[in-house]
Amino acid sequence: MINITITGKEVKATEAIKDYVEKKMERVEKYFDGDVDVTVTIRTERAEQIAEMSVKVKQDTYRAVTSHKDMYASIDKDIDILEGQIRKWKTKKDKSNKEDSIKGMTVGESEENKIENEIIKTIYYDIKPMTPEDAKLKLQEKPADRFIAFINQETNKVNVLFKLKDNKNYGLLEPEN
Repeated sequence: MINITITGKEVKATEAIKDYVEKKMERVEKYFDGDVDVTVTIRTERAEQIAEMSVKVKQDTYRAVTSHKDMYASIDKDIDILEGQIRKWKTKKDKSNKEDSIKGMTVGESEENKIENEIIKTIYYDIKPMTPEDAKLKLQEKPADRFIAFINQETNKVNVLFKLKDNKNYGLLEPEN
């Protein structure tokens, strides 16, 4: 339920303004289940019509203050600002809840720990004929790759060239036969 209090300073809060605020507050109300307390203060300073809105829900408070030559336009701006704040907060809260629920899940972890001594990933790649030097150059082009498999042009056998842990030197894996 939404409870709206409208106060006018140097301006009378007319029924038309009250009805307008109530109608516009429906955009904000849809984000909440419980009670929503809304305080609206309207006033004029020079030629500006200022609308100040505060929405309190449980422990959270959202606030917007805008000015415009037209009071209704100022109220519209406030509603836009409040709705943006609330949507941002809701998104952040939903994301946090989702992460918490994912962190709390142990099913995936326990299943992952149960898999042992199995091939769980397969990578497919082309094996092209080249010399070990060409393979080294090809591997240097892709710093993220740790190895390259190729057909050695000199022996016509599959070889693997790999980076050593020092990341400066290479190892060559060749079949014995």
